[in-house]
Formats: sequence, structure tokens, C-alpha cells
Amino acid sequence: MVKIIASSVRKGNVLDVDGKLYVVLTAQNFHPGKGTPVTQVDMRRIVDGVKVSERWRTTEQVERAFVEDVNFQYLYEDGEGFHFMNPESYDQVVVSEETMGDQKAYLQEGMTCILSMHEGVALALQLPRHVTLEIVETEPVVKGQTASSSYKPAILSNGLRTLVPPHIDAGTRVVIATEDNSYVERAKD
Repeated sequence: MVKIIASSVRKGNVLDVDGKLYVVLTAQNFHPGKGTPVTQVDMRRIVDGVKVSERWRTTEQVERAFVEDVNFQYLYEDGEGFHFMNPESYDQVVVSEETMGDQKAYLQEGMTCILSMHEGVALALQLPRHVTLEIVETEPVVKGQTASSSYKPAILSNGLRTLVPPHIDAGTRVVIATEDNSYVERAKD
């Protein structure tokens, strides 16, 4: 374990608090006019998924758990969870639905993701920054609409909604940013 000061805690860090592991969801530093600066941290306990809020003085020491980021390839989903395989060792890991969260909509078979591993357990998942999806449904172009600033709603093949430029029609493959579900460009394939 590595001790760090509370003010350097960031989202995604794994902390060891009283012998239990927590994933940091949000971390904010507050510097009031009077009094001691504090760090407010919202965390999720890895064992059971319970959310906890902690407040430490910014100079207090907290223990950061050692986490290894490893490339894994997504295989499939079943009742057990989401199955990933390490392409070098062929080890398979099952990731729970709670750990996946909203990111599961972007998973595609064969996709390479980064899993944060601690003692053989997947704690968090990082998707690629961009994924290519097909537009399933979109509104027709309104004549006279300018192409520069107006976007229209569209439904992607994974069921999510996004906004696309007016020249994009249903059946077009587009690149989407996984961070905020926004349109990046038309796919080049």
C-alpha cells in the first residue's frame, strides 16, 4: 500500500480504508475562508457496492491500493456477468454488472478494454475512447436547415440516443465518443 495525501485523491483511484477497498467516484477539495481545507470523497465499496462519503483534512494520509491496469478482450455476456480474456495468458475474468455500469452499452465482441485488477478481481473498466456504431433511426432533413450548427436526434445500434449532423441518415456508420456519447465523425470503413 502507498500512502498519499487526501488532496491528491482522484476519480478512479482505489483506496484502502480500514482494511476494505473502495473505488473513488468523485473527489473535491474545499478551501473555506476560515478553517481547515478538506477533501470530500464519494466512494463505492468494492465488496458489496455500498456507496460511502468521507471527508478528510487535505493533509491527512490515506492508503492507496496497488491496482494493475491490464488489456483484456471482451468475449460475451451471460447470467454470470461479462466475460473478458487476457490475450497474452488466455486467462478469463468475469466482470459484474455493478462494475460495468452504463458502459455495457458500448461493448462489442472482440473489443480491447483496460481492466483495473487487484488480486485477480476486476475493480473498474476503461473503454476505448471511440467506438463505431450504426445509426438505426433518425429524423429526415428539414429543407433550409443550415448544416453548420444544427444537429438532429438519432438512435444508435446499441439503443443509445445521440445528436448527429443533418447529412447523416439511417444505416450510416458513425464514430461515437464513449465518454459523453457524442458524435465524432462518419466512420471511414
